[in-house]
Amino acid sequence: MVLSDFTSKKFKFWSFISMVLLVFVHGYNLDIRYMQPWTIPGQNMSLTAFFEYFLANGIFRFRIPMLFIISGYLYALYDQKPYKQRTNKRLRTLLVPYLTWSAIGIILTYVIELFPFGRELVADSGIVQIDDTRKLLHDYRWYELSGRWIFFPVPYQLWFIRVLLIYNIAYPAIRWCVTNQVAKWIFFSVAMLLWLGTMGFVFFEGEGLLFFSLGVWMQKTDFTIDAPDRWFRPRWWGVAFVILAAIKTFLAFNGDVYLGNAIKPVLIILHKMVILSGLIACWFGLDGLVRWFMDKRWFVWLSAFAFMIYAMHAPVVAYLINPTLEILKPLPGTHFLAFILLPVTMIVLIIGTAALLRKTLPGVYSLLTGGRGM
Repeated sequence: MVLSDFTSKKFKFWSFISMVLLVFVHGYNLDIRYMQPWTIPGQNMSLTAFFEYFLANGIFRFRIPMLFIISGYLYALYDQKPYKQRTNKRLRTLLVPYLTWSAIGIILTYVIELFPFGRELVADSGIVQIDDTRKLLHDYRWYELSGRWIFFPVPYQLWFIRVLLIYNIAYPAIRWCVTNQVAKWIFFSVAMLLWLGTMGFVFFEGEGLLFFSLGVWMQKTDFTIDAPDRWFRPRWWGVAFVILAAIKTFLAFNGDVYLGNAIKPVLIILHKMVILSGLIACWFGLDGLVRWFMDKRWFVWLSAFAFMIYAMHAPVVAYLINPTLEILKPLPGTHFLAFILLPVTMIVLIIGTAALLRKTLPGVYSLLTGGRGM
């Protein structure tokens, strides 16, 4: 099966948009910032706080499942290539950038910690905190630093590359599981339970396993990704997407009053429903938007820097949240302004830096991106 030209453009569009939205999600700045499906904002609801949570922990959360589906579909598309050849290529395009960017994150953070103001930024972010007393990389033992480099990168978004590499290596087993008439029911039942339970480990987690496998299954069956059938008409899925995200947001601020200890499972269920409805609504319902943007040369040029946006934005965006809030403090709607301005500024600076690096040091750029966007 060969991708149509428009579907290929669609994959590129949503890959780029997902990376851009990721910066905004990581720029989330309400009082409790460690964002999970069940996260309670930790502050009173206002219009701007509602809208920030609605976007960051609602509307924007379909992006990672979208990336996993695209990755699974595209990987399954090239089964004619030998397994060893494909695996070696993935080691070059995934493992090398993973280890490189993880090392860059450690070095950058270590340098930032050399300055008193920088130590405060790192400690306040909690990104490298290892226990109640050790909040800086300077407090690490050598083996803890090694573990951070290999398994738990300071650029925390790299978890996606780590698990994607594992799924690529395990692809023959995943392909068999999703195409065997008996095994697929057991496999998808287990994957669905892992996803619903929001379970994750170092090398695999429910969200990636389910949606990567769905992408493989879609490519290996007669499932059409070009046009919706009657079950996937995007209009009503779009309505559900927005309403469910709004209900989840309202309950995140006020649900403990109505639901008590049941608030966490309710938020998790709503979160999963938002993701599913968002995937369907956006994939099938926004083709006009995709066509308009992908016909613009400037947008296609920008989309080539998707990986650099993904790799470069964190942990810097997290370190800069508090200083940004402090700078914008005199203005109304400080948190929401920071939620918009900090990610936009980061994206602009990253694209400018990446474009300069690609032009002046193409070999280095290729190493950092695994050959993407050249």
